[in-house]
Amino acid sequence: MLRRRRAACRAAIGVALLLSPSCPPLELLAAEPEPTAPFMKQAETLQYSVQWRVFNAGAATLRITPDGVAEHPRWRSSVHVESTGVIAEFFRLSDDYEVNLEDNFCALDSHLQALEGKRSRETRVTYDQAKGMASYVERDRVKNVVLHSAQTPIPECVSDVVGGLFRLRALQLDVGQTAHLPMSDGKKAAQVRIEAQSREEVVTKLGRFKTIHYEADLFNGVLYKRKAHVDFWLSDDARRLPVQIQVRLPIVIGTITLQLEKEAQG
Repeated sequence: MLRRRRAACRAAIGVALLLSPSCPPLELLAAEPEPTAPFMKQAETLQYSVQWRVFNAGAATLRITPDGVAEHPRWRSSVHVESTGVIAEFFRLSDDYEVNLEDNFCALDSHLQALEGKRSRETRVTYDQAKGMASYVERDRVKNVVLHSAQTPIPECVSDVVGGLFRLRALQLDVGQTAHLPMSDGKKAAQVRIEAQSREEVVTKLGRFKTIHYEADLFNGVLYKRKAHVDFWLSDDARRLPVQIQVRLPIVIGTITLQLEKEAQG
């Protein structure tokens, strides 16, 4: 049971996201973001509850801050995830992730500090977009040793998963359409297929949201080996808020759901 709880908490990080019957899906390759998306021009902070089965498993905060000029836009984004409640008594998790993004949400570099149970890890990834190469280094902060390092070829304008979420938000991807977004975690790169499936209403503590439901092919050997399905519900308005993110894992672990509890601009 403890092992399953640990796996569920870790899977929530990989998260900190019905076809139209009248026509076939429209494939959008190398889709360009819509420059009028509100979060592209001012800071935004989103706070989520993390649910696993019947447990309040944790809390997550996602923030993006513009850090550039109109001619060369850049953003800094951070994610903090921590276990809470009864889950924290069995498995302590406190992860901090930061990524720098440039025009079209291409990743520049990322930094993860992960405290998970007795493990303390640090991971840095540098994305050299000009050379088409990502450099990955993972260290054990307790033993002060390098656990893994890699050089990975990457496609043009690759995003990390967080940048991929922002890029999806900036796209005008309607029900019945799909897009392929280049993504990498530093160890592997893939063209991740995003499918807009249906319009649905989602109820959270903030109220009722009209949303578009997307499914992203991140798992099952595409970018991550783990067997899972991940879905995003973005508000069907100009804000394109990630109202709900759900990771469906094998039945022995179950489903992890992040729901938006608070949002602020500036």
